[in-house]
Amino acid sequence: MNMKELWEESVKFHGHSCPGLAYGVKASIIALEKLNINRSKDEELVAIVENDACGVDAVQVITGCSIGKGNLIIRNYGKQVFIFIKRGYDNALRIYIKPLPRNEEERELRKKVFERTATEEEKERFNKIRQERIEYLLNAKEEEVADIKWIDIEEPERARIFNSLQCEICGEFFMETKGRIQDGKIVCMECFRYKE
Repeated sequence: MNMKELWEESVKFHGHSCPGLAYGVKASIIALEKLNINRSKDEELVAIVENDACGVDAVQVITGCSIGKGNLIIRNYGKQVFIFIKRGYDNALRIYIKPLPRNEEERELRKKVFERTATEEEKERFNKIRQERIEYLLNAKEEEVADIKWIDIEEPERARIFNSLQCEICGEFFMETKGRIQDGKIVCMECFRYKE
């Protein structure tokens, strides 16, 4: 897929168009190119993201990394950092998407839009600025919008499948590694009560 198609698929999955989503699109495309890999079908690629924001949805769409497969790891430090590990390789790729500067007009419009005090004209102007930011992020040279470096990192273990146990309180089944023993009973974490 080309950039336009990848963007459209990401927007469709995410639900709306925003600069945060463009961060994830840009980081994912850089990663696939630099690692010379296609979308992950299983766990051959691992993404570690340092935020839980919009761009993570693009990482899922473009790279195929997901929480369900166990190859998307969220370490929420609130940073636009995306680390990609191609299994079996010595180094990982760390991509930091640099923040785009905001001028006074944009800061003021953003505040009004988020406080729901913006006029229709102000909303239109704000959306135009956002669209310009998105287009810049998607089309800029990677060195203009990202700091990219190879890093040493311990490769995460592959996802494991565990047996299920039945909670002796609620009767629901849960992953055995998430169980607790309470008063001699095997219980799920939801039913487990810490004693003070």
